[in-house]
Amino acid sequence: MARGDSRAVLVLKRICRNPIALLGLVIIALYVGVAVFAPWLAPHDPLGQDLSKSFAPLSAEHPMGCDEFGRDILSRVIFGARTSLIIQVFSVLMALVVGVVLGAAGGYFGGWLDEFLMRCMDVLLAFPGILLALAIVAVLGPDLHNLIIAIGIYSIPQFARITRGSVITVKQNEYVTAARAIGESHFSAIVRYVLPNAVSPIIIQTTLRMATVLLTAAGLGFLGLGVQPPQPEWGTMLSTARMYLRSAPLVAVFPGVSIMIVVLGFNFFGDGLQDALNPRLKD
Repeated sequence: MARGDSRAVLVLKRICRNPIALLGLVIIALYVGVAVFAPWLAPHDPLGQDLSKSFAPLSAEHPMGCDEFGRDILSRVIFGARTSLIIQVFSVLMALVVGVVLGAAGGYFGGWLDEFLMRCMDVLLAFPGILLALAIVAVLGPDLHNLIIAIGIYSIPQFARITRGSVITVKQNEYVTAARAIGESHFSAIVRYVLPNAVSPIIIQTTLRMATVLLTAAGLGFLGLGVQPPQPEWGTMLSTARMYLRSAPLVAVFPGVSIMIVVLGFNFFGDGLQDALNPRLKD
């Protein structure tokens, strides 16, 4: 237990010494805070329309102006953060659980099971991610739940492959062999000895995948296959704003900048976490 605590403290110290990772962590914390407390932070109803304020400029009442229906853009950006976070959390969680189970089973047992599982992952990887997600959403229908399922499915191979590689490395250690020799079941050996020592690459992949998922969800929303209007979602907001780029560019600027900042935050933190978890790095 003490060893685990000391490693966590070491990782935290390394992150604190990395200004880019700290910046990423601050961005993520602000993003999550805005998403969680959206109902209290939004100054207006994100769905409330007032055509008399269509494309209203920036003001004290509407700090980001209004869209074509007179809806407050700031409120829609804030609630869009909540929608994006829901998509990220549940799609990545789905991919993480399924991918880790498949990768751990294939890497630990090997043989025909490993071959079968990895060939299935190869089939999924043969399709560009956005196209695979687009095809799944097109079949299931465009809504929030189907978007989460589609992005989760196309994210599974990445987690499965990374888990498999880590498990293959860890299972060769003597403590895993010793655990089996004293009567530990395969399941117990995987859960108690293999996965805890193979978790670092999985954590890094989870962080970086959050950025990819946000971009994919925004892309599908832009194509009209994501979250459907009038529900606020950054990609959907960009899709409707593209028709007004010349007359009212700010309608597209704020959701676009929000996507860029959050993606950078996850990438900055993911890169810093990768360095912090590197066992070869000396302090």
